[in-house]
Amino acid sequence: MNIFQRNKTFRPKKTHNKGTKRHDLHKHAKATLGGGDMRLAVMLPENEDLNEWLAVNTVDFFNEISIVYGTILEFCSKESCPLMSAGPKYVSATLISNETSGGRFEYLWKDSKQYKTPAKLPAPEYIDMLMSWVEEQLADSSVFPPTEGAPYPRNFVASIKNIFRRLFRVYAHVYYSHFDKIVSLGAEAHLNSCFKHFILFVLQFDLVDTREQEPLKDLIANLVR
Repeated sequence: MNIFQRNKTFRPKKTHNKGTKRHDLHKHAKATLGGGDMRLAVMLPENEDLNEWLAVNTVDFFNEISIVYGTILEFCSKESCPLMSAGPKYVSATLISNETSGGRFEYLWKDSKQYKTPAKLPAPEYIDMLMSWVEEQLADSSVFPPTEGAPYPRNFVASIKNIFRRLFRVYAHVYYSHFDKIVSLGAEAHLNSCFKHFILFVLQFDLVDTREQEPLKDLIANLVR
């Protein structure tokens, strides 16, 4: 996939239809976030449906992470990032841990199509596939009901957790492999703000296992204290 195609992939394009409950919740989240209290911004609004709140915010965080990764997209190549990795351990798609000689978290890709067993991929290829997979989930009417008021599937929260678990890995890679470039671009404050918003939402609704948070645990502790 060339850079032009990848830029198209990571351009935010998921929106909420005006006049719908989801659009109202999206506006509420943005207005509350604009007030400066991120902890308040991630909380479920009174008398609102949890599934609707999770759905709206999943779309918004996907768009936000698209922008974050797009900032360093041209610097994340197969040559600079031959493995999708982050911190001081090895973590497979199934969270089976084992130390590697490189002493880093290495993420293996697995899906139901091309990679039915966990596979090592360069970071840009891994993230391309991850973001495309999230887009497919968002477009899947069996996961995200397109009609307002339609029931959510019983496993909806589990699906949301799987999405957030994978989106967390994009942040982990950006921080460990591209933070110097983020700083040189003057985007450090924006990255930290985006990640703080993301992780507060994750912690509020228990969306990412603590083992998955391990690569950024010190950063998380500093941001949420």
